[in-house]
Amino acid sequence: MKLKQSLIASAVLAAALGASYVQAAKVPEGVKLAAVQEIVKGGESEPATLDQQKLQGTPGSLRGRDLFEGLFNEDGDGNLIPGVATSYDANEDNTVYTFHLRDDAKWSNGDSVTAHDFVFAFQRLVDPKTAADYAWFAELPGMINATDIINGKKPATELGVEAADDYTFVVRLEKPNAYFPKMTIHNTLFPAPKKVIEKWGDDWTKQDHIVFNGAYVLDKWNVNEKMVLVRNPMYWNDKETVINKVTYLPIPDVSVEFKRYQAGEMDLTSYTGIPTNRYKQLMKDTPDEVHITPQLGTYYYLFNTTKAPFDDVRVRKALSYAIDRDIIVKYVKGTGELPAYGFTPDIVNGFNPIKPDYATWTQAERNEKAKELLAEAGFGPSNPLKFPLLYNTNDQHKKVAVAIASMWKKNIGVTATLENQEWKTYLDTRNTQNFSVARAGWIGDYNEASTFLQILTTTAGSNDGKYSNAEYDRLMNEASSMQDPSVNYAKAEDILINQDMGIAPIYTYITKRLVKPYVGGYMPNPEDNTYTRDQYIIAH
Repeated sequence: MKLKQSLIASAVLAAALGASYVQAAKVPEGVKLAAVQEIVKGGESEPATLDQQKLQGTPGSLRGRDLFEGLFNEDGDGNLIPGVATSYDANEDNTVYTFHLRDDAKWSNGDSVTAHDFVFAFQRLVDPKTAADYAWFAELPGMINATDIINGKKPATELGVEAADDYTFVVRLEKPNAYFPKMTIHNTLFPAPKKVIEKWGDDWTKQDHIVFNGAYVLDKWNVNEKMVLVRNPMYWNDKETVINKVTYLPIPDVSVEFKRYQAGEMDLTSYTGIPTNRYKQLMKDTPDEVHITPQLGTYYYLFNTTKAPFDDVRVRKALSYAIDRDIIVKYVKGTGELPAYGFTPDIVNGFNPIKPDYATWTQAERNEKAKELLAEAGFGPSNPLKFPLLYNTNDQHKKVAVAIASMWKKNIGVTATLENQEWKTYLDTRNTQNFSVARAGWIGDYNEASTFLQILTTTAGSNDGKYSNAEYDRLMNEASSMQDPSVNYAKAEDILINQDMGIAPIYTYITKRLVKPYVGGYMPNPEDNTYTRDQYIIAH
């Protein structure tokens, strides 16, 4: 092993194994546990699938973190800790990563979780037959041949991954990438049960067939009612898990979720679980139940740049300028969110953005400039701009849409007709560019600026607005092999917002959960990666 390999491996081991920290509930001495260890959680919308290579959105990943486990997990501070992998090595230029897997990880049917399952999962992700919306996630770190495979030029078997043996998984990259291990916490890079999928094909996710390698398994799934998970006795660290059953309630309406929480039907809400009009009173009455955490996430509006007039930068800038973000965060949201004038949150590690010009203007100045731009683009009182504004069914999204539509009407004479759709339909509408302007949000998949900026490169699968700029793409491609890519990230952000206004950023997310005081082990982090296996119910 080369010196750098030894240092990297040692650093991981010291941070994880050396500290004797593994993913598990840590019950403080003297805490009395409840006799019944069951928890009910808000689950946002109904997930479209439990296939980790095919999922899209937080509803699926939220449940997926309980049902499956990747190479690494995160602790409450966002640091990597062992999952199926106990450590990793990297070569001198960070183009080859070797992950050492534990030999006691099992699928719920008793089969061992092996390096072959990771090879199979990564290949499934990029295989065009899978039609994974997150296929680009393998392109981002530059996995060898990922782009050619996604474009149908090479078979999936030529992806730069291999099983050196049953418990040694190797990933080869086309160019140096120092942050790749951080990406392995994402659901799309979780292992896939090769034997089960080869036997059942697309039917592998049916309840009679599906298997899991996480701390829990699926017990029942009553669509639009609840999903119930129970302990997985095959999980390698099941002995340290405390909660025996977790129930997810699919409730997209925050007001409904809040009422059920207040009624004692739920122990922990979704990450948007505090209605704005209740925040101040809750902070006064039950502050111990209010958990506000800064999050790596941006709420924004997506422009369909394939469709006129949203292919005109003047129209995009006008619509963005006319949004009064201070009103949105203070009065529409009102629970600690911050106005966003750029796409990448300032709290991202190593990110030093160039402040957009319009961020320094007064709202009156923004409105005046917006009117000028619309007039230049041919819109005004005699030819008003009208279009549908799409959002997924959710009371909070509706309130934001109503407020912004009102601002557009009042400030610049633009009429936006609100159009809401259920989660699955909304995703399909966005994915097929069958929209004009749509609500969107992005939660960082790892703590590095590329997790935001990369999704708006021309070929990115999540670039539903089809924004495209060759210089932006060049900067992002070059950044992935730079030792210090911060300069490129700042330039790319400047092009995206100051030059092109490819999207309209609105505010940066926070996690705002209500958690009953008898729930122990709740550890939010900037990416909101929480795990039921960390938690426990205190006697009350």
